[in-house]
Amino acid sequence: MQKLNKILFLVGFMALLFSCTSEEKPIEIYVSMASENEKANKLIFKTVEEAIQKVSELKKDSPEAHVIINILPGTYYLTKPITIPASLSNLTIKGSGASEVTLKGAVPIHLDWRKYEDNIYVADVDRASGFDQFVVNGKPQILARYPDYDEAAQYWQGFAEDALSKERVASWKNPIGTYFHALHGGRWGGFHFRIVGLDTDGNPIFDGGHQNNRASEPHKEFRMVENVFEELDSPGEWYLDTEENRLYYWPLDGTDLSVAKLEVSVLKNLIQITGTVDNPVRNVTIEGLKFENTQRTFMDEYEPLLRSDWMIYRGGAVFFEGTENCKVTNNEFTNLGGNVILASKYNKNLEIIGNHIHDSGASAISFIGDPSAVRSPSFNYSEFVAVTEMDTIAGPKNELYPRESLVEDNLIYRIGRIEKQTAGVQISMAMDITVRHNSIYDVPRAGINIGDGTWGGHILEYNDVFNTVLETSDHGSFNSWGRDRFWHPKRGVMDSLTDANPNMWKWDAVHTTVIRNNRFRCDHGWDIDLDDGSSNYHIYKNLLLNNGLKLREGFHRVAENNIMVNNSLHPHVWFANSEDVFKHNIVGDAYQDVRLDGWGKELDYNLFPNEVTMLKSQIYNRDLHSIYGNPKFKDPVNLDFTVMADDLASKIGFDNFPMDKFGVQTPGLKEIAKTPEVPELKNPLGNEENISPVVMWLRNGLKSVDSQEEQSAYGLKTTEGVIVLSIWNQSPAVQNNGIKKGDVILFANGKKVKGVREFFKITSEFKQQETMDITVMRNQTEQTLTIRTK
Repeated sequence: MQKLNKILFLVGFMALLFSCTSEEKPIEIYVSMASENEKANKLIFKTVEEAIQKVSELKKDSPEAHVIINILPGTYYLTKPITIPASLSNLTIKGSGASEVTLKGAVPIHLDWRKYEDNIYVADVDRASGFDQFVVNGKPQILARYPDYDEAAQYWQGFAEDALSKERVASWKNPIGTYFHALHGGRWGGFHFRIVGLDTDGNPIFDGGHQNNRASEPHKEFRMVENVFEELDSPGEWYLDTEENRLYYWPLDGTDLSVAKLEVSVLKNLIQITGTVDNPVRNVTIEGLKFENTQRTFMDEYEPLLRSDWMIYRGGAVFFEGTENCKVTNNEFTNLGGNVILASKYNKNLEIIGNHIHDSGASAISFIGDPSAVRSPSFNYSEFVAVTEMDTIAGPKNELYPRESLVEDNLIYRIGRIEKQTAGVQISMAMDITVRHNSIYDVPRAGINIGDGTWGGHILEYNDVFNTVLETSDHGSFNSWGRDRFWHPKRGVMDSLTDANPNMWKWDAVHTTVIRNNRFRCDHGWDIDLDDGSSNYHIYKNLLLNNGLKLREGFHRVAENNIMVNNSLHPHVWFANSEDVFKHNIVGDAYQDVRLDGWGKELDYNLFPNEVTMLKSQIYNRDLHSIYGNPKFKDPVNLDFTVMADDLASKIGFDNFPMDKFGVQTPGLKEIAKTPEVPELKNPLGNEENISPVVMWLRNGLKSVDSQEEQSAYGLKTTEGVIVLSIWNQSPAVQNNGIKKGDVILFANGKKVKGVREFFKITSEFKQQETMDITVMRNQTEQTLTIRTK
């Protein structure tokens, strides 16, 4: 240790000496856990806070000097967030490695335990400030909850319909302080409440429920409660009685409380780097550290992100606002209660590279501009600024937004452990953000989310995003919204606005957002979901493994040279003049269209798996140069979907793209990163004889009758007709006593239906009609129906 001290002293002395003669040499100071270092050198400190104070002193004499705080191995408990203002620009906080240096938002505690009952122990605590993370031997424990924690459960790690039943609440001696968590009624995120009292009938009175921007009742089934003493009934659970200042705990098997290391969270934020547009913090780097154990933030103040479905807490374990040329690299972030890294308002050239982010409460990386930068903003789905009052200038109004920043080579998984309206990367009110070579998986909602069209210019490339939308619905591995100035919640009004001004969407979506060379898989939504109004996207050379591409009511989306395994394009509610283009793609199914006013600018030169899937588009005078056939993927079992059918690829103008560049590239991260499961290919050999594909019509699954077994099963006279294999309850053809699952369509508008091909020809002939007469075989009896087609 003495030798180490001498070395540190000499290094520090020489650094200080050179700083007086050349500003190119950095000043290096040290933080060390070794107590004797404190006496050995004035440039060695015991805490990070002391080192920051020393930097402030050094900067008074040399404001432009580059100072490096070297943090030597150890665990450092922060008593308050590290604050870095503009006066501390040109600063590096550098650990000796994330496996060696940890900064914690928790403090150690020492308790005298006594047996309470059975398996539960109790101890008096000095810190009764409502800490919500209790850590034993480095492992966060479970706040007493119902139902019990179950990692295998899909929602909340355990959910129960009766979590807040009147009988259960009545069994609690003191329900005040109980947290109630429930998914949104439409599973569009979640809600969080705290019980603050009971009414005269014994029903809970709540605080909270402000965490989602789409109003809804809490989901009736997917719900959970925690922080209830009577629910402390399993190993690893704990409860803090803030009135009696007592901590109750059921230890995990093998835990010796007399020697166990105990910690409780005390901070919500660990590092705050904060400047202004006029006086930004510049050139601050955070690297080689592990960040851990912050408090949860779901009951704090939230704000809406324009008309997206999001509300957000504008804070994070590491927080940037008013910065330029800052960097977060090669760190680990885990067991954090809220957002991990958040860039707020003005940030330029922020780089977030090579980090390992996992097991945290909310979003991983967020870029969130200020609403004051948005012209004529609206903040709720149903709001709209009247055109007569609208600012019609394109682009941002001021500089309070993130721009020209990079998110690269980060491994992100198991985030959103508490909050469900979250993302691996979230972008809102920002411009020119590049998201490259990240692996993102095991998340409750989107892997990457763009909340609005302001102001585009983003590049998403070489990302590997899968196992997404695990606890929510109606979303994608990539999701976006574009409820910008042109967008109106009433479609008829929006049609009239965009007819009058076809370029209105350009006011906000100023620059094209590029999505290229990514691999997406979503089993509970779409692989890529461009939702309400998303406009000005170029989507190419992506591998979509399961649920295809959705494009809903927006403008100028060009999707080309993509591979959609097992699925296809989902054109939803397109404008008559959308300018959308879909060409040179390989799809695994027919288009899944819903309520179209037009089929876009160009749909052509695509490869379908068989003639029937291609025909559905051709009857609308699209895909006239498209073909069908087997793309002959090279090695799909090992996720190599290189197209080997060169003749087919040449005919549609398809170019292969690399299959081995997705996700993180740093060797250490790549070694531990997961990759998506190989999808079970639907009809992988393409157009074979005796195969009748399932084709969607008005979102109902149809299939030709093609076997004697089906003829017998449905009581048919011949092997002709179209079987209704699945229905969508909202489909116009299903409503008002329309078609039902198991029907076989025999005639349509008086014409015989031999199979799906003939059925689509008939529907195309009468495509202007709103109703259609059909004859079906139902329960081995022919019935005539009049169904709606629009």
